[in-house]
Amino acid sequence: MHNATKLRALIQRPGIVKAVGAHDALSAKLIQQAGFDAIWASGFGISASLKCIPDASFITMTEQLDVERNMVEAVSIPIIADCDTGYGNALNVMRTVNDHERAGVAGLCIEDNVFPKRCSFYAGVRRELIPIEEHCGKIQAAKAAQTVPDFLVIARTEALIAGWGQDEALKRAEAYAAAGADAILIHSKAPTFDELKAVAGAWSGRVPLVVVPTIFDGVAAAELEEAGFKIVIYANQAIRAGIKAMREVLDVMNRDTRPGSVNDRIVKLKEVYDLVGVPQMEEDERRFLPVGGEQVTAIIAAAGFEKQLLPLIEDKPKCLLDVKGKTILERQISRLNECTIKEIALVRGYRKEAITLPNIRYYDNDQYEQTGELHSLFCAESEMKGRCLLLYGDIIFDAAVLEKLLKSPADITLVVDLAWNDLQGDGSPQVHLKPDLVALQDPPGKSSTLRYVTPEEPIRLRKIGQHLPHDMARAEFIGLAMFSENGIEQFRRAYREAADHYLSKGFHEAGSFIRASLTDMIQELIDTGHDVHCVTIFKGWMEVDSFEEYQKAWAQLRQ
Repeated sequence: MHNATKLRALIQRPGIVKAVGAHDALSAKLIQQAGFDAIWASGFGISASLKCIPDASFITMTEQLDVERNMVEAVSIPIIADCDTGYGNALNVMRTVNDHERAGVAGLCIEDNVFPKRCSFYAGVRRELIPIEEHCGKIQAAKAAQTVPDFLVIARTEALIAGWGQDEALKRAEAYAAAGADAILIHSKAPTFDELKAVAGAWSGRVPLVVVPTIFDGVAAAELEEAGFKIVIYANQAIRAGIKAMREVLDVMNRDTRPGSVNDRIVKLKEVYDLVGVPQMEEDERRFLPVGGEQVTAIIAAAGFEKQLLPLIEDKPKCLLDVKGKTILERQISRLNECTIKEIALVRGYRKEAITLPNIRYYDNDQYEQTGELHSLFCAESEMKGRCLLLYGDIIFDAAVLEKLLKSPADITLVVDLAWNDLQGDGSPQVHLKPDLVALQDPPGKSSTLRYVTPEEPIRLRKIGQHLPHDMARAEFIGLAMFSENGIEQFRRAYREAADHYLSKGFHEAGSFIRASLTDMIQELIDTGHDVHCVTIFKGWMEVDSFEEYQKAWAQLRQ
């Protein structure tokens, strides 16, 4: 159903139709939610909000129509467009009608001011109206051009605004109705309703009357209806309210400087989210996003204390070390967000009070000096559901590394760097203090350029640990692992079983289970028959676990 048909139905039902002036899609949505019948796409409001310029024919039809299209998409109630003088002569009016029909607008209003028009209430402006015959020609052209039968053409006369009297206003109104107008808007700037009430009393009633009670604002809708008006337009109250409210909030915030000082004057963010349709977007994401596009939760282990980094970390944990203007943690969050990972949990320990970034769920390991990273990760066990990403809090990595990991179809996937083996082969010094080495089931070969060709498909992992013999190791685990929903359940279940079995004895390379690392648990998964896969990279990351590595990060990062 075209919106014009909705507007026709409103006019044909008993009672006055209440329309409110909107200046954008958001104000239109609020008007609909408030329970009004229709929207008045206000030229005054759109000029002010879109360009902050006077209502004086400065806005083009294209500019105004763009705003009106947004309104049509945002609401289901009909919209009447304030088209001033019709953007030109009768031929221009014809295109105006067709463009508004296609945009889904229900009707339009054209006035008999000369071009360029001036807002009816601007003081000191000389008023000139076009001849009656010319405006009748515009109305006839509008009706001849329309292709939607119910499209409404409202003819507006400014005779009372110009001071030409009630007789002239009625004369023009009758002529415009005879020319085919579907409704007549007789505008007035009298301080009381008496003038318009008298005009309405003398009206023939051949088409409905429209009223805009901006100046005589003490009259209620019921009185307007009793006087003979069918549509009332509250033309600019919404934008005026918005200006007043914004001024008050900005003044308080400027003086107080705390954004929270205006909390009692503003809506909560959730109200904005609900208004613009965030809940529906989230539901659509759950229903329609492809496999691999589902929500991922990242859990960052950042509880530990590394003595070798003193005095750099005397007052903050390692993840808050600044590297060229951004902390390691900020860089990690940025990379996660780039890959649309917004659900982030972080396990704190050493200097935990220093980590206060927003939009992160925090878990504390107050036993960080007596426990390993595996215990830290399981402080956030409640987050281990669905698809999960586990990462160390001291690594910096390229987005491409994470993107490759997220494409893995395996239940358990680790990122390993083939550059470690390349460096061992050319006699280079060890890159990291205690690298987590891995042996692969089918390691890739070298290309003719002596660089590893990293395959796209995951490779099965055979063994992992810091004490792995170098002749067996082919790569280094970088501290980034992904688990599918099934994989994270395997991980949790294996952890519980291992905790019972190894509680009072060593666990792989750890002296005790409580001090176990993530790699100890990965090896346990392998040993108990679980498939663990790797995606391979060649560089693209760095670890900050020593002063030398911190210096290297400053030297190598571009920004």
